[in-house]
Amino acid sequence: MRKYEDSVPLKLLKAREVTMSFFRPVLQEIPLTEQQWRVIRALDEHGELESKQLADLCCILSPSLTGIISRLEQQDYIQRRRSPEDQRRVLISLTDKAKQMFDSISPSLEACYKQITEQFSKENMEQLDKLLNQLCQIKP
Repeated sequence: MRKYEDSVPLKLLKAREVTMSFFRPVLQEIPLTEQQWRVIRALDEHGELESKQLADLCCILSPSLTGIISRLEQQDYIQRRRSPEDQRRVLISLTDKAKQMFDSISPSLEACYKQITEQFSKENMEQLDKLLNQLCQIKP
């Protein structure tokens, strides 16, 4: 068995913690949790989504997403509505308040990416992106 320190899942967790240490201070100013930010980011990029689609995109389990959606709705960052085509479906979208917040925080988050890239290099970032995309495609 490989050494504990050589564990791929452990290295991925450590890499996530290092990268998130750049972003957390910006998110804490709003304040938003990392999971709340993922939901807002997904909705900004993909538009109105159903809960299942949102859970899949954000890598958040459905029971956890329910609480996140409720809190974001209380903060007036998201809104829910019934689908006109199928009243059983609930569609989730960003409010104008969330869109304004997204636009105001995006430059700070982009600056975080720039800081990471300055230390890690553009080439390494591109290679990491490619390798992680490939890793996400494998099946057990």
